[in-house]
This record gives sequence, structure tokens and C-alpha cells, in this order.
Amino acid sequence: MKPTEQIPYYAPDGTSMGFRSEVAAKRLIEGGFVKASYGRKGHLKAIWLQQQDGTSPVEARPRSGTRYSFLQNLDNGNRCWNLRRVDGRDDDGVPVTTRGVFVQVVTDCLVG
Repeated sequence: MKPTEQIPYYAPDGTSMGFRSEVAAKRLIEGGFVKASYGRKGHLKAIWLQQQDGTSPVEARPRSGTRYSFLQNLDNGNRCWNLRRVDGRDDDGVPVTTRGVFVQVVTDCLVG
């Protein structure tokens, strides 16, 4: 069997589950067990196992969390990326400092 006839098979988290033949991959797609990824010319590129609840394996949005970089509008109309300081306040306004933990990790790495 040619390598082009083997279709990569992925878990919902992106880990490889091996390869399937093109015929087996099409059977899984038709049965609704997997979602297909197609190339720009319409060729089948990969198949993805669905989530446990049957939803799409690929997340539509990145996970939310603290953003440490964001676009800033300057006075002259230009925009640039600005970095949020790690020492400061969290989203709830509570003071946060990580300097002590950082220094402890660096010290442990230098000693070991």
C-alpha cells in the first residue's frame, strides 16, 4: 500500500492514533465516528476522533485565561504590542507577586 493511501488518525487532543486505509477512513466518516480534514484541492488529509460528548474535536476558540500581551494604541495612531507585568494585580484586583517563587526555582536549578 502506498503511503499516500494511508490517512493519519488523531485523537481529539491531537495525539496520533496511527493510520487508516483510505477505504476504512471513508467508512468511519460516513458512519459519523470521525471528522475529516480536507486539503485545499479536496483531498482527504486526516481524520479526527470526536470528543466524548460527540462535539467537534477541534476547538473553535482558544481557551480563555490571563493575557500577558495585548495591542496598545499609541498617541500617533500606530499600534504596538505591550506586555503585561507579571507582578501586579490579577483580574480580581488582588495583588500578586511571583518574584519569590521565580527566584526559588532559579536557585534550585543552579544548585542541582
